[in-house]
Amino acid sequence: MRVLIDACVLFPTIPRLLLLGCADEGLIVPIWSARILEEWRRAVIRVHPEQAAIVQGEIAMVQTAYPGATVVTDQALEAGLSLPDDNDRHVLAAAIAGGADALVTRNLRDFPGRTLAQFGIIPRAPDSVLLEFARSHPDVMRRLANKSLSGMVGAADITPRSAFKRAGLPRLAKAIFS
Repeated sequence: MRVLIDACVLFPTIPRLLLLGCADEGLIVPIWSARILEEWRRAVIRVHPEQAAIVQGEIAMVQTAYPGATVVTDQALEAGLSLPDDNDRHVLAAAIAGGADALVTRNLRDFPGRTLAQFGIIPRAPDSVLLEFARSHPDVMRRLANKSLSGMVGAADITPRSAFKRAGLPRLAKAIFS
């Protein structure tokens, strides 16, 4: 399944690590554009200005690890798209250019299913996609979930389930950590 990953899903560490882990396992083929990666960078810097170098390094690493993931969008295609928020047209244009089957975003209201269906694309929330994989590949997802938590520092008071809930993955948290 070819999956466009929106910046709002790349920004939080846990969903990003899980989806990229799914790519490493051959469950998805990730897609994004340079503009989506730039939105990810700006979002991190807006919230954590001290992490500018870190996010730049993370972006360089994903570009190296997934060299075919970055797609070039057509300005004319983007201009012809209609979405509730015009600022999201570039995301749909990237999904179309990359031949995406799904567009994974936290902003489902900005990507109406009927609009995306015209291009054979299904809008999906990260929790929904990852829960589907947890059901079809439980051992893989359990391993990826534990790996995604391994880098958490100073989080002795945070349980794995609460970390996943905080990352916007409550149903996945329940499925994996119950």
